[in-house]
Amino acid sequence: MKKTFVVLVAALLLLVSADAPNETLLGYSPSGTILQKKAETRYDQLLEVSAIESMMKHLSARPHHLGSPYQKSNVEYLLKKYREWGFDARIDTFYALFPTPKLRLLEAASVIKFKASLVEPTLKEDTTSGQLSEQLPPYNCYSADGDVTGELVYVNYGIPADYEQLEQMGISVKGKIVIARYGGAWRGIKPRLAAEYGAIGCLIYSDPKEDGYYQGDVYPKGAFKNEHGVQRGSVMDMPLYPGDPQTPGYGAVKGAKRIDRAEVKTLMKIPVLPISYADAKPFLAALAGPVAPGNWRGALPFTYHVGPGPVKVHLKLEFNWDIVPVYDVVAMMKGSELPDEWIIRGNHLDAWVMGADDPISGQAAMLEEARAIGQMAKEGMRPRRTIVYCSWDGEEEGLLGSTEWVETNKNELSKKAVVYINTDATGRGFLGVGGSHTLEQFVNEVADDVIDPQTKVSILKRRISHDAVNASGMKEKKEILASSAIKLGALGSGSDFSSFYQHLGIPALDLGFGGESGGGEYHSAYDTYEMFCRFKDPRFVYEVVLAKTAGRMTLRMANAQVLPFRYGDFYSTVNDYASELIKQLDDMRFSTEIENKLILGKHYVHANDPTLTFVPPTVKEDVPYLDFATLQNALASLKKSSAEYESLIGDVKLLPTSVNKLNNLLYQSEKQLLFANGLP
Repeated sequence: MKKTFVVLVAALLLLVSADAPNETLLGYSPSGTILQKKAETRYDQLLEVSAIESMMKHLSARPHHLGSPYQKSNVEYLLKKYREWGFDARIDTFYALFPTPKLRLLEAASVIKFKASLVEPTLKEDTTSGQLSEQLPPYNCYSADGDVTGELVYVNYGIPADYEQLEQMGISVKGKIVIARYGGAWRGIKPRLAAEYGAIGCLIYSDPKEDGYYQGDVYPKGAFKNEHGVQRGSVMDMPLYPGDPQTPGYGAVKGAKRIDRAEVKTLMKIPVLPISYADAKPFLAALAGPVAPGNWRGALPFTYHVGPGPVKVHLKLEFNWDIVPVYDVVAMMKGSELPDEWIIRGNHLDAWVMGADDPISGQAAMLEEARAIGQMAKEGMRPRRTIVYCSWDGEEEGLLGSTEWVETNKNELSKKAVVYINTDATGRGFLGVGGSHTLEQFVNEVADDVIDPQTKVSILKRRISHDAVNASGMKEKKEILASSAIKLGALGSGSDFSSFYQHLGIPALDLGFGGESGGGEYHSAYDTYEMFCRFKDPRFVYEVVLAKTAGRMTLRMANAQVLPFRYGDFYSTVNDYASELIKQLDDMRFSTEIENKLILGKHYVHANDPTLTFVPPTVKEDVPYLDFATLQNALASLKKSSAEYESLIGDVKLLPTSVNKLNNLLYQSEKQLLFANGLP
């Protein structure tokens, strides 16, 4: 870790002054705390439910996907609003590869006569669901073009363990078309693995067991996916890299060099199409072959079989491979004292169709934050640090807008960005938050100061109650209750924090609310204003709670005397990871030893039904012993230095110039943890 935190402790000692004023800098000075509470009180007074509701209704009134006329209209609308609120706002434009459907055909080629409808019908109960002329139809962005026919194989979730089980059943998908259900992994993994195993096409459907009538009443009666709902989504190989596929690692500005589409590694190699469970049902019902394992069976009203065939499927897809503009709205309020330290707040603006929940629920709350902070600045409460609000374009396709912005501005961001705070879709229920573990204490402090509108306890206490009640065992329940705090989840990818955090090492947070509001509208034509008002957050109270929570995070970061990065939680998290790693290796060694005994003794063969095809697993290599001493010594050093920092920061007295030097060390520290060439 380049001794980052040892350096922090040493630097802190050098910055101490015996002549400094008598004040404790635990995030804020006492006077700063009073001023901050006053600012937050005024901030809360300015938040208006009606403003959030009006913003959502306007932004989600028409389909507004990347490159659409209404998305451009929304971008210009936000530019005007940010400027009205007192921000220096602009539109940053990039250019990205964006395929849209030209032809979609899915039909049975044997056994049954069936042609999939591939449409989501208009509902009389939802007036905005019927704007078909402006909608993108159900499809998976960055699928390959293709015209393929083959026997169908059901692969459950289409994850590695499923293909291992298929091999034991003697079933190959080579030359076949696979059908996988949503769940178990991110959607882009499914066609990528299918292609690696030799499949020529991939269908993905939403089974009602995970997302439909098995969970509750379906839309429009309830919040869950009806039989015709389809989850659109990108299948770009984002684990390789996000952003415009043709400009990897650098901004897709006008005139940028673009690699040939045939050389792009993040595009799928086979055609892939999402379908409803109404369209999936005839194909799955016509499958023969072995009965699917118990944990593979969904909630459709027939016995699930794996195949292959006898039904054959004809899948034909063609796309318009266009370069379209990507519009990011960037609004800056320069800090009164520290203009070169940036607090960046973001939420994407583009949607697959109407997008009332994803992303406008988060966008509307963020815009209300900006409006309130703009009004406070006009009243003389301007933030000490610069606040940058970003409404991103092209998130749904592959984090296009945020990635290209970061790649274009990486040198300036590496110097100035203190933190990136992200939101996306939100709903009703419990706070969910992930991010930099150096900010865990900060998040808990904020969450303890925001009241849940349903239970009238803090959102921190409500989340702890949820976690304790739902923990798997009594030991886990006891630990949660004893900690009186929430642990931050680790940030993976999937939203606009990715390039800030994984590429530049900028500390980041991602938050939202949910758990009580279904989710069947996700990426479908039914993610509408009407749906949100009925089932997601009917009175918009959690919209306000999100604005209060993220707004406090933004304001406290912008006004902190000493930035609230703490390293005890960071040590605890890394130490837990290391302990888990060591335990997993020991468990793997033990399980491999037992597994090999079962294989060599032919116990799998003896235990299997001899009337069923079964290919026994092969003997596995022995698991080696590894030396973790270097890692454990580094952890011991991290524990010591983080504890020293924690003990010093509450007591030392610092000159104002020293505070600035310390803050620079604090927000630059996580950047030292990056590998120069990124993760393999």
